[in-house]
Amino acid sequence: MTKNTLKTASVLAFERKIDPSDALLFSGNWSERDSSSSWTPIAVREKSVRGTISNRLKAKDQDPTKVDAAIESPNLQTVDIATLDSEHDTLQVRFTLRVLPGTGTPSACNNADYQEKLAETVNQYVQANGFTELARRYSANLASGRFLWRNRIGSEQVEVSIAHLVDGKAAAVYTFNSLDFSLRNFDHSTEGLEQLSHVISNGLLGKEHVLLQVTAFARVGAGQEVFPSQELILDRGRGDKSKTLYRVNGVAAMHSQKIGNAIRTIDTWYPVEDDVIDLGPIAVEPYGSVTTQGKAYRQPKQKMDFYNLLDNWLLKDQVPALEQQHYVMAILVRGGVFGDAG
Repeated sequence: MTKNTLKTASVLAFERKIDPSDALLFSGNWSERDSSSSWTPIAVREKSVRGTISNRLKAKDQDPTKVDAAIESPNLQTVDIATLDSEHDTLQVRFTLRVLPGTGTPSACNNADYQEKLAETVNQYVQANGFTELARRYSANLASGRFLWRNRIGSEQVEVSIAHLVDGKAAAVYTFNSLDFSLRNFDHSTEGLEQLSHVISNGLLGKEHVLLQVTAFARVGAGQEVFPSQELILDRGRGDKSKTLYRVNGVAAMHSQKIGNAIRTIDTWYPVEDDVIDLGPIAVEPYGSVTTQGKAYRQPKQKMDFYNLLDNWLLKDQVPALEQQHYVMAILVRGGVFGDAG
């Protein structure tokens, strides 16, 4: 089939190749990082608080008597909270991470010619570049503790230990002082980071089985609040809590999706307008979506979104710039459903 008649498959799906588990939260002391028995699971508990009126008022409600009346009505709410024990000063966050081969091989594709061209294109990229650049950035996000999210902010010390498990035992352990790493670039390099990058690259290439045990320690202070994932309550009529935190078997936890989002925050290749503040890396998404800003940084009209880049590369043989090739491959590692269904 010629490139002029090749069409995108209407059914096209890819499984993710960087596959984290949920992360569990534990409480302990910084001096006991090497002791596995001294860490206590962090429980989620409820507390009820009396808030005051703080929302922006409409013009009709700004009469002083109405404001006074509103203040007299307490804003009572019940929320979930998670904290370290009063005698503990350090948060431990623990999860596993699988690195899988087969990037670019669809889990579902109903167009054999398209799949053949896709495999040829991915193979050309791998032959020229391997997964070196992507693996280096994934490794940096693990080493920097980016996956700690709010728990990393303001921490006095942060350490990440990553064990490469073989037959259930640690074949190698890489330890990083996370605060040495910037969250705004990937310039920092250490011998341990290069070794971890090599392991992740081999996992993506299918040269070895890669299962990582990631353990992070953040010294935040005795009894301080920590931040598991917050649950999205779809049916607001089911409960009276204004905040519900995620837990696994009673232990405070972070969603695997949130961990994965942090690990794939490697896209520094998106177009930036001159009058826009440089965000640093954003999560790899088909349209460069940053939900906290309500903005997509890879607009289709700029032809820099995943679909335009992929179609031009496969259907029109317009090879993107190398950095955009990295981006397209990172999307395939991310996985998703990308078919051209009507």
